[in-house]
Amino acid sequence: MKLVHALNNALDIAMETDSTAAIFGKYVGFGGVFRCSANLRDKYGSNRVFNTPLSEQGIVGFAIGLATQGSTAIAEIQFADYIHPAFDQVVNEAAKYRYRSASHYHCGPLTVRAPYGAVGHSGHYHSQSVEGFYAHVPGIKVVIPRGPSQAKGLLLASIRDQNPVFFFEPKWLYQAAGLEQVDV
Repeated sequence: MKLVHALNNALDIAMETDSTAAIFGKYVGFGGVFRCSANLRDKYGSNRVFNTPLSEQGIVGFAIGLATQGSTAIAEIQFADYIHPAFDQVVNEAAKYRYRSASHYHCGPLTVRAPYGAVGHSGHYHSQSVEGFYAHVPGIKVVIPRGPSQAKGLLLASIRDQNPVFFFEPKWLYQAAGLEQVDV
């Protein structure tokens, strides 16, 4: 199984097992730029898998609001390079929500997925590795899989986590098949 298929399978399982889960971002209703959400809108409907305007701050802000109201938010940022406009939402809202309320409230489950890294042809606006910025933010978990089996398990764990998780997907591995068997 290729990494992209493992991610799609994990998203499918999350949607099937959690009726509050919603996947959203630019083009996710059509499968996303890298096809990680392919066929999910057809299976779960446009109320749970939907496109948003291209506004990273709006996507993350909406995800925080959705998660704080009891839904499972799975937001996709089209390329990790473009997550910086949402930096304030991430650092001052999602990361500090539990702390500000003395653990009375939280904004999880909230997962922000984003493809990251260079693939050799994407230029300086589509090839950055931004995980270091967010790995140093207290209250945010950063997850990066190394292969299909790990990607499936880690994405499901991220989606089910009651804390904000940034799930960075290595673009150079999307079409790579893992050496290990991925359980469906």
